Amino acid sequence: MTTFAELQTMYIHLDVADKTAVITIDHPPANALNSQLLNELEAGLDAALADAQVKVIIITGAGQFFVAGADINEINQVKDDAQAVAAFIEKGQNLFLKIERSPKPVIAAINGRFALGGGNELAMACHIRLAEDSVQFGQPEIKLGIMPGWGGTQRLSRLVGKGKALELLLTGMNIKAQEAYRLGLVNKVVPVGSVVREAKRMAAVIANWSTLSIEAIMAAVSDGLVETHLGDAMEIELQQFIALQGSADVSEGISAFLEKRRPVFRDQ
Repeated sequence: MTTFAELQTMYIHLDVADKTAVITIDHPPANALNSQLLNELEAGLDAALADAQVKVIIITGAGQFFVAGADINEINQVKDDAQAVAAFIEKGQNLFLKIERSPKPVIAAINGRFALGGGNELAMACHIRLAEDSVQFGQPEIKLGIMPGWGGTQRLSRLVGKGKALELLLTGMNIKAQEAYRLGLVNKVVPVGSVVREAKRMAAVIANWSTLSIEAIMAAVSDGLVETHLGDAMEIELQQFIALQGSADVSEGISAFLEKRRPVFRDQ
């Protein structure tokens, strides 16, 4: 597996420090997602997932944008070729599913002016979303006579509810960061220029804990959400909880609590 240091990229920057991998999208002027960028983003994600030292992944944008959307020029080039259109849509869908199913938490540090279309879909695929108060969110695809194809119709409905999702999808309107927070689309709104710092601060808190516990929680939440019945989801949670028992980190965590000291987890 290729490491961060070995990756050759045009449109993303990669950095690992303090158990956190930061992937920065840098495709001026608006960080639009084309096929090459999607390939690089997946390669960066794979490298972070393969690095045992990385516990948390942050995705952010360079310049004045998180991601303004998919590359309309590329869509225009393939719009009359159904097979090429399907390949482009499936590439984004598969990458965003990989992000959503990641055993390591992925934080979207949403910066700048816009997270629109494919940019909003990328943010929604991440597990936690922090946004600067300058950001506007939206799914404007209907204005182009198309629709979201990278999970926007599904994840938006799950995050903000069917009625509000349909309003945003059918009008193509943008909403500001504070409204996105009120609706539950983002976890937290922070001042302009501080979102990566805030994401790293949150990542540092998460990285303190046992990898075993992190992965068990991620699996329980992810698998439970796709189940129809709450009882099935509770069974998934139970099995993940049971699987943790007997680990050295569980013993350390409980002992540290009883001894009133800070635990030292070894991911075992």
